[in-house]
Amino acid sequence: MDRLVDRDLGLAALGLTAERPLPDRATIVVVGGGIVGASIAYHLAEAGAADVVMLERNVLGSGTTWHAAGLVAGGRGSVTLTHLAHYGREFYAGLQERTGIDVSMRRSGSLSIARTEGRVDELHYAHDVARQCGVAARIVDVDEIARLWPIARTDGMLAGLLFPDDGYVNPGYAGLALARLAHDLGVAIHEGVDVTRLLVDRDGSGGGRVVGVETSRGTIRADAVVLACGLWSRELAATAGVHLALYAAEHVHVRSATDIGGELTLPVLRDVDNSYYVRQEGGRLLVGAFEPDGLPRSVEAIGRDGFAEFPADWDHFAPIRARVESAIPGLSDAGYDRFLNAPESFTPDTAFLLGETAEVERLYVAAGMNSQGIIYAPGVGRELAAWILTGSPQFDASGVDVRRFSPQQANRRYLHERTRESLGRLYAMHWPHHQWTTARDVRRSPLHDEVARLGARFGEIDGAERADWYADPTADVDADWGYSYRRPGWFGAVAAEHRATRERVSLFDLSWFATFEVAGPEALAVCRRAATADVDIPVGQAVYTLFLNGSAGIELDGTITRLAEDRFLVVTPSTSRHRTLWHLRRLARGHAAAVVDVSSGLATIGVMGPLSRDLLERVSPADWSDAAQPYYTGREVEIADGYAYALRLSYVGELGYELYVDADLARNVYRALWEAGRDLGVHPAGYLALDTLRLEKGYRHLGHDMGPTDDPYSVGLGFAVDRTRDDFVGADALADLDRTSPRRRMVHVALEDPDPMLHHDEAVFCDGRPVGRITSGGYGHALGRAVGLATLDPDVDLSGSFTVECMGVLVPASVSRRPLYDPDGLRLRG
Repeated sequence: MDRLVDRDLGLAALGLTAERPLPDRATIVVVGGGIVGASIAYHLAEAGAADVVMLERNVLGSGTTWHAAGLVAGGRGSVTLTHLAHYGREFYAGLQERTGIDVSMRRSGSLSIARTEGRVDELHYAHDVARQCGVAARIVDVDEIARLWPIARTDGMLAGLLFPDDGYVNPGYAGLALARLAHDLGVAIHEGVDVTRLLVDRDGSGGGRVVGVETSRGTIRADAVVLACGLWSRELAATAGVHLALYAAEHVHVRSATDIGGELTLPVLRDVDNSYYVRQEGGRLLVGAFEPDGLPRSVEAIGRDGFAEFPADWDHFAPIRARVESAIPGLSDAGYDRFLNAPESFTPDTAFLLGETAEVERLYVAAGMNSQGIIYAPGVGRELAAWILTGSPQFDASGVDVRRFSPQQANRRYLHERTRESLGRLYAMHWPHHQWTTARDVRRSPLHDEVARLGARFGEIDGAERADWYADPTADVDADWGYSYRRPGWFGAVAAEHRATRERVSLFDLSWFATFEVAGPEALAVCRRAATADVDIPVGQAVYTLFLNGSAGIELDGTITRLAEDRFLVVTPSTSRHRTLWHLRRLARGHAAAVVDVSSGLATIGVMGPLSRDLLERVSPADWSDAAQPYYTGREVEIADGYAYALRLSYVGELGYELYVDADLARNVYRALWEAGRDLGVHPAGYLALDTLRLEKGYRHLGHDMGPTDDPYSVGLGFAVDRTRDDFVGADALADLDRTSPRRRMVHVALEDPDPMLHHDEAVFCDGRPVGRITSGGYGHALGRAVGLATLDPDVDLSGSFTVECMGVLVPASVSRRPLYDPDGLRLRG
């Protein structure tokens, strides 16, 4: 059964009859009968979950599964995603034997080609990630491309990346096979059931716990609910007050009218620089497009009866058609007998949505697959099942966690605009620090105009504009950033910001820090439940702390400052604002304490560098001596024409302060600091410099260097744990760990050659043996070489000879347990 598009799906195709009646009670309800929902249901049942019910509004596979191209892959752009994809590829390989259903798995291989030098670098980077994960891959030259694809012209091609074990399946029948496995393990599958509303037991904070679903055929009470209903997930989640950032777009593939290539077996061709892929369907060729100007579609424009399609749009497809016919001339003569145009759902960052929602407990999501649902379905099913049954993720979910977006990013107008770009970004260059161009300038810091006046070049974080680096204020603000896997266009500018911070003083707009107050008679109890550190501290004292899940993995990190006996200031990273709010609100349930998000009411100004004290003395009558405000303390100070709460701490490894200023005073305070610091050599600095500075100092970054499967000891943050307490989340699991024998070891790395760059996920070798990977990297401008953090096997001898694989080249490296810059922290306490 090599045909791709098939509407002969559903329970009937499995020889099963619809189950009736609908139960009134289930342990877990999975909403959505596509390949993702079927995979979740199967993996839940396989792991021992009983009384699982899967509901499908139409027939199994009639959502987006039926019209997928069926591509399967073993390698992706990161270690985490590669592990998920590789599991899926091998799972499909054995699916037909397990079920007897012809899923038409073809291991044709896949070939991505590069037409630019930048893309060659990207392929080398992807090759290194694949090798590190044990996925077979190799870089091929133009001659081998011609051998692998003899019916294609190689004009303009520079290199390729071949995955010999990749291929494709019949997606509809793969989905049915997973449903068969689920059914055989006891999952009750019901078709023709429209879930209209989620039932939530509210807790008074706006959140609560899911308790079931309301359907067109009655109500089902449940302990947990999974939304795996693709582009419809956003609207259904909204019935529970949950904001999901996903939106539909047209996705197109066409098929040649006649056979091309005869008896050849051709690998799937990804001509990513030209925005298309090609795979065989029998003897014909199927061409799919990820065009840079996608066509968003609202759910109102999409039929609800299953097997939704849009009219053929040959005009919109014309630019892609011209490129593919130029590369494969036989397509011009063959013509096309099918134009399949159907909806897929996309997210604002082209990573899918997975996990428990922030607002509602036991409500899980697996949606927004960005046209990669076939690739990831088995891996997503396995990992979400483990998450549901254990209560926390069992893999590094940081990049796909449903809680990573702000509620604003679920706005329909915002999503409509962003989705025009999202579709094409799957095949666009994946440059380090690449910025989106659509749906921008939506949220602004109170200091936006001030830093723009100084030449800020803005990136996006959590749907908001932030100053990433600074250019000449007279330069064209639309000038190209000069993206590169090597030294990007901002390299020199960030180096200047970096050196100014190390040598003099810099001003950072840190207003996108997530900032909360926990207040009330039982505020201390809530903070003690949340934090690993001792937070029963004197007023004006601050601590660095971790926030763990039940498995002792790191969900969040940040600082907690005691403002009063019954008030605490909690500050966490920018991208964790939404999840921090609801994490604290859950812990505050039943306590006499309120959790208030004060982020938008404040601006945060970072004054960092050895001359920061000198600068502050010029704009504030307060005593800024070490005795007046020691390290890790906070106080209210008079500054410029107002007041601010000043915290003495620093994420850059220098003497520094964070000033929390009311939003309406921010401009006045920032301008006063800028004017007063001119003769001190004050410099504006952005988030890219903040990152290079923290890497030299070896500070961990949430989502890169640590995440939900990392315990504090394995990332070198045992000092943030108060071991005299057992009342914080995860304490029991943490007590079971031997802190002297961590599962992994985090170290500081610097390349010995000053030219190569580090990004993340590069493999680390000791005496020629792979022993770990870089978790985050950048350029240490004070050290004059690339630096990073790496996670290694715990038994590695650090006296060995280390190398790091950088785009196929093994570069000698220095490795240390201690920070490479100011290891004793003397400059912080200057």
